[in-house]
Amino acid sequence: MSVPRDERLPLVRVASHLGVMLAVSVVMGLLVAGLAIPFAGALGIGARNVARNMDNLPAELDAQPLDQKTRIVDADGNVIASLYDENRINVPLRQISRTMVKAMVAIEDYRFYEHGALDLKGTLRALITNQASGDAVQGGSSITQQMVKLTLLSQAETDEEKQAATAETYARKVRELRYAIAFEQNYSKDWILERYLNIAYFGDGAYGVQSAARHYFDKNAKDLNLRESAMLAGLVRNPTGYDPTNSPDRALERRNIVLGRMAELNVISEEKAAKVRERGLGLQVVPSNNGCVFSAAPFFCDYVIATLLTDPALGKDPTERRQLLYSGGLTIHTTIDLRDQKAADDSVRKHVYPTDRAIGALAMVEPGTGDVKALAQSRPMGRDKKSGQTFLNYVVPKEYGDSNGFQAGSTFKAFVLAAAIEQDIPLTQTFNSPPTMTLQQKDFANCPGQPPFAGEFKVGNSTTSGTKDLYTGTRESVNTFYAQLERETGVCAPFRLAKEMGVQLTNPKGDKYGNGAERVPTFTLGVASVSPLEMAEAYATFAGRGLHCAARPITAIDDPTGSRLKEYPSDCTQVLPQATADAVNDVLRGVQEPGGFGASNGLTLDSPSAGKTGTTQEGKAVWFIGYTPKLAAAAMIAGADDLGRPTRLAGQVIGGRYRSTASGSGFAGPMWGDAMKVIDDRLPNEDFVAPSAVDVRGVLTSVPSTGGMSIEDAQSKLADAGFKVTIGSERDSSYPRGTVAYTDPRAGSQAPSGRTITIYPSDGTPYVPPKPKDNKNDNNDKNDDKKKDKKKNR
Repeated sequence: MSVPRDERLPLVRVASHLGVMLAVSVVMGLLVAGLAIPFAGALGIGARNVARNMDNLPAELDAQPLDQKTRIVDADGNVIASLYDENRINVPLRQISRTMVKAMVAIEDYRFYEHGALDLKGTLRALITNQASGDAVQGGSSITQQMVKLTLLSQAETDEEKQAATAETYARKVRELRYAIAFEQNYSKDWILERYLNIAYFGDGAYGVQSAARHYFDKNAKDLNLRESAMLAGLVRNPTGYDPTNSPDRALERRNIVLGRMAELNVISEEKAAKVRERGLGLQVVPSNNGCVFSAAPFFCDYVIATLLTDPALGKDPTERRQLLYSGGLTIHTTIDLRDQKAADDSVRKHVYPTDRAIGALAMVEPGTGDVKALAQSRPMGRDKKSGQTFLNYVVPKEYGDSNGFQAGSTFKAFVLAAAIEQDIPLTQTFNSPPTMTLQQKDFANCPGQPPFAGEFKVGNSTTSGTKDLYTGTRESVNTFYAQLERETGVCAPFRLAKEMGVQLTNPKGDKYGNGAERVPTFTLGVASVSPLEMAEAYATFAGRGLHCAARPITAIDDPTGSRLKEYPSDCTQVLPQATADAVNDVLRGVQEPGGFGASNGLTLDSPSAGKTGTTQEGKAVWFIGYTPKLAAAAMIAGADDLGRPTRLAGQVIGGRYRSTASGSGFAGPMWGDAMKVIDDRLPNEDFVAPSAVDVRGVLTSVPSTGGMSIEDAQSKLADAGFKVTIGSERDSSYPRGTVAYTDPRAGSQAPSGRTITIYPSDGTPYVPPKPKDNKNDNNDKNDDKKKDKKKNR
């Protein structure tokens, strides 16, 4: 069948493609076998069809950016983890040692800068050499062709595409050559060589010359010397076979071949080549750790990745986001302080062992920013369950770590305390708090629009009992006191406040039977399950004077060029008035002062601190959450079986010690203290702000001196100090009439803010004490009375 004239290819185009096809035949070794493409007539129909098939191939290959290793760095820029599908760090050609470039060109394509896409002379030479040695056809491809092959393989998304990129077929050679021609036409030789050096595989997980230099010699590609360059250049032909970590002898032999070739081409002198041949490989292998398992902060690293996988700015779905994280060459700047992390790790490991049937966990958050400074847990990251390893992250919320959390116990009392202060309940409010109480749930107000609670519940004390106020009831963690206080505040206010402060309460009503409900009258006892990070974030709100900042593990992300891709600023909201938070801090610091459970267990720091203990009703978890104005830390020890399900702590050997009982201050507290005492030495010695007696009722305040002041001025001064004022009757006083004689309570005494102070005005008459009676006159009067009585009796 004849071809229409308008579809026929020009003679020049046909000749061009014929040349290419002949070259491909050479590359495949077909000429040697006598099987050259039977071009029947330079202008025959068969040749025209071959040429047309070349035209049907895509004109060029879209060279996508190469996969690169992502780095996660701490607050100071130190790498804490690397993420990659291919361990690669791209570098420009100017940052690659010239010796390395010369070595690679010498061994792979010595005429690279002289020929186009195909080096026919070099191909024939390699063909003859390989045929003479009896080996398979190798080394005939130009660097451009090799780069094309590696690009196709790198960009293959399916198994079929990967197989097509490596198949020893005529079609692959034709396709590679067509793409190589396009690259040569569209890009410079330096660009092609740079991409080749960055895309090549150098064995043992190292992709690209920079990663190879770091992995094998612990240096950058720009610093490679001749010995190192020759070894790396020799690897790309067979990265697995010449891998110096597995086959050092073969790697050495191959390196020496490269040196010989460089000498043969006069790139280096024969004397220099001989001198280097006498030396060993000089390896300084740096392990290429991938992922969080090898990190100095594995569970913080895991939390960072889990957080980024939820960020829609990084991709339309988790799969696309993961692809970016593991191939985008990003630098992820985080908030972790490795000094804090080490202190946390050391303490957790000391108090809870990996194979214990318990979890020890510690989270640290900076007030005012939400920066997560450390996350530590007793079970290491890994797959070896017998040694206690796990991939469950017990320190963070379930959405990031897959752990269901543990009940928070009495640490939830702080939310009721804050709600009570907000509702103007004085700190001096007292309740008779017996050892046990049975309370009616209907007496606890629910949120507006929600049905009332029903039934009753019993609560008992594990510490002290008796009449308590907000200071003593909190310091001694008296359950019956707080049950009565929550009856005053209602359940809704502390529940909402806890959520606003970062506690992820997502199941207020529980299931259809009410199981697992979080917004219930027993809320103050900490029946909801939480993570240490949530509680550290919440208590950091108190330390930050009511400013809640969401936990922030990441501050920014840079792209491979160092340009800022995205920033993650602090996300802060004032959820409590400063005066309320100050009052909470004033109450909670009592735990860390003489008489408090923290102080009695040796948990005080050099700088002012506050805290709250927590023990669940069934003793399955104990907590200590303590903080300074600069750092909040939540320590938790929870009974847990191999699957992480809660179990009782009492009766177990934990941390090498038998535990007959477990309490927040006596068990979790020392784990908190051992970490914080190390960190406290570096923290500013800052005190909490004293609570305002004007804004908070019940703050113990000195009654100011007002003697001699006008009544109006005295009223103003007392009101400014947080007191109410009433006017009493006039009193004798040397102060001018109409001014203040004195107050009750007296000036200088302590009285709770909100108390009524009575002003007694002066009548202007100095007080004159009554004259003492004359004893002599008194005796005479008595004698006269006796005489009169005798006369009457007569």
